[in-house]
Amino acid sequence: MAQFRQCPDTGLFFHKEAENLMKANAVAGVVCLLIGGILALLVVLTRWPAIHLLPADSFYMVLTAHGVCALIFWMIFFEMAILYFAGSTLLRSRLATPRWAWAGFVMMVIGAVMTLAAIFGGKSSVMMTSYVPMRAEPHFYLGLVIFAVGALIGCFVYLGTLVVAKNEKTYEGSVPLVTFGATTACIIAIFTIASGAEILIPTYLWSIGYISHIDPAMYRLIWWALGHSSQQINVAAHVAVWYLIAGVIFGARPMSEKVSRAAYLLYIFFLQLASAHHLLTDPGLSVEWKLFNTSYAMYLAVLASMIHGLTVPGAIEVAQRKKGLTNGAFEWLRKAPWGNPVFSSMFISLVGFGFLGGISGVVMGTEQISIIIHNTIYVPGHFHATVVIGTTMAWMGLTYLLIPVLFRRKMIFPQAAKLQPYIFALGMSMVAVFHMAAGTLGVARRHWDMGFAGNPLGFEYPATAYLLMGIAGIGGVIGVIGGALFCVIAVGSLVFGEKLQKEAGLLQSFGVPLADSAYTNEKPARLPMAPAEAVEADHGESGFEAPGTFILAMVLLVSFVIYYFINWKYLSEVWGIS
Repeated sequence: MAQFRQCPDTGLFFHKEAENLMKANAVAGVVCLLIGGILALLVVLTRWPAIHLLPADSFYMVLTAHGVCALIFWMIFFEMAILYFAGSTLLRSRLATPRWAWAGFVMMVIGAVMTLAAIFGGKSSVMMTSYVPMRAEPHFYLGLVIFAVGALIGCFVYLGTLVVAKNEKTYEGSVPLVTFGATTACIIAIFTIASGAEILIPTYLWSIGYISHIDPAMYRLIWWALGHSSQQINVAAHVAVWYLIAGVIFGARPMSEKVSRAAYLLYIFFLQLASAHHLLTDPGLSVEWKLFNTSYAMYLAVLASMIHGLTVPGAIEVAQRKKGLTNGAFEWLRKAPWGNPVFSSMFISLVGFGFLGGISGVVMGTEQISIIIHNTIYVPGHFHATVVIGTTMAWMGLTYLLIPVLFRRKMIFPQAAKLQPYIFALGMSMVAVFHMAAGTLGVARRHWDMGFAGNPLGFEYPATAYLLMGIAGIGGVIGVIGGALFCVIAVGSLVFGEKLQKEAGLLQSFGVPLADSAYTNEKPARLPMAPAEAVEADHGESGFEAPGTFILAMVLLVSFVIYYFINWKYLSEVWGIS
């Protein structure tokens, strides 16, 4: 019979095989984050005009490796851990086919090593987008394909676990909302990986000379179904983490589960269409195609994110008000556990993703505005707001939750852990905001030297652009320090953290002693108080009970409207009419 361990802090049951896979994928993800962070420092110090650290060839090699490590490997390794958690732990089920899951993990590790070896070999500095006709080494493409196949195996193991849980009746009713969100991420992942295989396998064959030509316009169209949709996996998964942490920390329940699930369905149907905003200046695509994708259908995915952005803090507010925090519109927020990095990471992720990533994404996804900002540094500013502040900070909050719960280790440097989310968020917010500001002034996205030194056809940006890039550089250094602090705390806790025994648990690292338990061979019974249940109920006809959240939502709306029309003003100034 499968072995299970019950966490005394949350009531969660861990199947031993699933637990080991969660640990392996999470650790591999943090290693990739560490590598990506070191490379990020080199990128930041080169794009900082006053320092300009690396020569051109080294810069493009480092930038390629940074993009692959931070945007693909770190994210997807951690998402595999989330899938196994949502499928096995939250459903109190054994993991389907653990051997296949381990095979998938090994393939992902092999693929990641092959791709990074190709990049650091010096002949594959083609950026993460790897546009043809630039040619990388064959094992660059083959490594990505092997990594993708390993991730695909993990997705199918997760779906198989859902079937096992259903057949063995390990849960009652519909799956928990967190698992529903993870399933959404899994569906998008399968679409994304299939798109990657569709273009990367032919590109690999082209790199070894088996195929003579690949059309660049066709490549871009299909590649962005991989490149952008891979970030949509992140969105669906980190929203699920928001719900999870809200349930664990506050016992919060969504204001309407039906609405939250409907929002996830909108992700499945429409979120990938946002890939089109990378193609809006491409001449080979029709105006009708561009308008449909960016001016109509994509907004349904935006609606889904706005729903989650309302229901998650709304659920927290309702839970807090039930505890007596009812004075004014924001006492529930002021007295939230801001010293707990599990909560602070999650809430900063939510606000940063909505205000910085969400608003800028909709603006640059508008066909006309995209003309003036798409090939500028504005775009990295945007995805550092979404992928770094949004997704990475959600992963950090989940890591702080799982170190004592999953790994059963006491957190080292708890005071530093309380500060780390704020340091990282400050740095990355500076990067996002000031890169977007510099991009508005036209600073190029991919050129290693904004001064164009030695070029016969140079271009001089306004002095303000150099100032903005310098401030972004300072922010990047602060963000790297915050990221390094996270890696030290996470890895150090796993290696040197005290093994949690009796009367030690989830919040013990932050001053609250809890209990422990061991593995048993018994099939898990009904989960007493787990996040799966905490996010499962519906408030029904109780009405809107979150006035503070409503005010925040109105602030977001007003901010978006103002910023949207400011960018239309910028567009009107591109071609002066006299």
